[in-house]
Amino acid sequence: MYGAIRFAILPLMDSRTAIDTDRIDEAVLGLLWLNLNATGTAWKGFDWSAMNRLHERGLISDPVRKAKSVWLTDEGMAEAERLFLELFSRR
Repeated sequence: MYGAIRFAILPLMDSRTAIDTDRIDEAVLGLLWLNLNATGTAWKGFDWSAMNRLHERGLISDPVRKAKSVWLTDEGMAEAERLFLELFSRR
C-alpha cells in the first residue's frame, strides 16, 4: 500500500522539486521515537531508503531482516528524542 501512495505522490512533483533526504531521515527518526516501546524497538513501517540511510549512520539496527521492528542505538535513541521534540512539539 505504501508503495502505491509513494508512486501516486511522486508524479505531482516536477523536476524543480528537490527532495531533502536529510529532512526525511530526521522526520522518520523522530517518528521512530514516537513508536518506541520498552524494549528499545520501534516498528519499521517507513520508507526503506530512509531506514537504510539511518542504519548506515549507525542510528538503527539493520532494517533488512525478518523482524518487523528495528533497534535504536544509544546515539539513535538520543537523536530520535531530540528530533521528535524539535519537529513535533507545540511552540
